[in-house]
Amino acid sequence: MSDYQDFIAEREQIDFLIEQGYQIKSVTENLSGAFVDFELVTPDPNGYKEPIERLHLLTADARKYFSSLIIAQKKLS
Repeated sequence: MSDYQDFIAEREQIDFLIEQGYQIKSVTENLSGAFVDFELVTPDPNGYKEPIERLHLLTADARKYFSSLIIAQKKLS
């Protein structure tokens, strides 16, 4: 898979969690990428969801993308 396709797949995972009511809680970066923890902010009316989800992001573009989301998240709070 190309780097761009890898980024698109990771961006879709991030966007899916955001749409489900999650916000970025913490980020741990290391040489193998970034581990991003998402916390459920909006309760799910249809049932139980895990309150914390973790994504392992490998592409630099995905790390730039979630960084922009963190900045936007901080501006809203």
